[in-house]
Amino acid sequence: MTIKSAITALKEQLGGKVSQNASVLDQHGQNEAYFPVTPPDAVVFPASTDDVARIVKICAENNCPIVAYGTGTSLEGHQLAIRGGISLDMSQMNKVLAVHAEDMDAVVQPGVTREALNEELRATGLFFPVDPGANASIGGMTATRASGTTAVRYGTMRENVLALEVVLADGRVIRTGTRARKSSAGYDLTKLFVGSEGTLGIITEITVKLQGQPEAISAATCSFPDIESAVNTVITTIQMGIPMARIEFVDEMMARGFNLSANANLPEVPHLFVEFHGSENGVKEQAESFGEIVHDMGGSDFKWSDKAEDRTKLWKMRHNAYYAQKAHRPEARVLNTDVCVPISRLAEAVTLARAEITKLGLVASMVGHTGDGNFHVGISVDHEDADEMERTRAFAHKLNQFALELDGTVTGEHGVGLGKMKYMAEEHGEALSVMVDIKRTLDPQNILNPGKMLPGN
Repeated sequence: MTIKSAITALKEQLGGKVSQNASVLDQHGQNEAYFPVTPPDAVVFPASTDDVARIVKICAENNCPIVAYGTGTSLEGHQLAIRGGISLDMSQMNKVLAVHAEDMDAVVQPGVTREALNEELRATGLFFPVDPGANASIGGMTATRASGTTAVRYGTMRENVLALEVVLADGRVIRTGTRARKSSAGYDLTKLFVGSEGTLGIITEITVKLQGQPEAISAATCSFPDIESAVNTVITTIQMGIPMARIEFVDEMMARGFNLSANANLPEVPHLFVEFHGSENGVKEQAESFGEIVHDMGGSDFKWSDKAEDRTKLWKMRHNAYYAQKAHRPEARVLNTDVCVPISRLAEAVTLARAEITKLGLVASMVGHTGDGNFHVGISVDHEDADEMERTRAFAHKLNQFALELDGTVTGEHGVGLGKMKYMAEEHGEALSVMVDIKRTLDPQNILNPGKMLPGN
């Protein structure tokens, strides 16, 4: 049995839902990282769980690899069909199946994007809080255990997924979890599949937690004389228990990039972007307490806004950090990487990263969801310049080493995919063998996103 025979059988059973159009294949072979374009042999567009189950059974019978595809915004090559086979495009499974406002949860198909879900929720007074910046699909966010700017208050996908429907490698359909907020019954399979990057099953339905729209929201920017004082402000804020909704670090290079790309008129020094959610009095008290910490740390240039349009502009600028980095060298591409460390080691990690960037002569900027110790580095690089690519890879390797030495992780939210796979053994030790055993048990033919996450997979 072969990939070719699988595609023939898929066309016989699914007809127009199977495409081998060159432009469609090319689209599904693109990525946001530095990996070469890697088109699949075919793209299949399921419209239901039944479709997915049929597709998986056919692929299992023909030993054909399957790679689930959301919106293609992942940053470590998760969605590339590096061993051929089919790309399973979930974009047609894009329905919000149920909203239980009284229980503050919703049931969605994997192709629903986070923006589409929040648009659907607009009239309910609820919202889905996980915000990775890109308008990613909920299925992709679940598979990569995504987070973002609001994780410091509302958590990551791990904390916001209640239950799943999953198609296993043999075509069986299982449900994990319930709509209940807690359970002591059995293994927590939901958490197993959240963050599994499509290597253990295909997620076809997600039950997510919702949050109430806060009564009051206030946002601010403030500048600092150096990286250490900005990051120490974050650490002190968290340790004092001030309930931040967002607290984002921006280094001087990113501030310059915002000025170039968005006419932000920021002082070109490290900044914090913050946001508070709660009652009118609560937000006021939180802001005052935070202001005192900023003053003690030498911060200045405080700019507050309670207007929705100003907050939207601020966070749109932050989410467009890619374009800000791009503005430094418009002709270059941007390589993004992330790590996460305990917040007490954050200033050390960021300072080490900046020193290494300077040592290697790279053009790079840093932003961070610093409330949970996670920060990102965007590096402008000419992919045709072998020396520059080598220095870029050397920096990424050093950054991962820093994170592990500081009791952190090589990825706080981008995931493992292809790019971070070589660090899994060092980070997890003997526990990696348990992950491999789970993979072999659930996917003995290794047809689900092979070559990703686990070395030797």
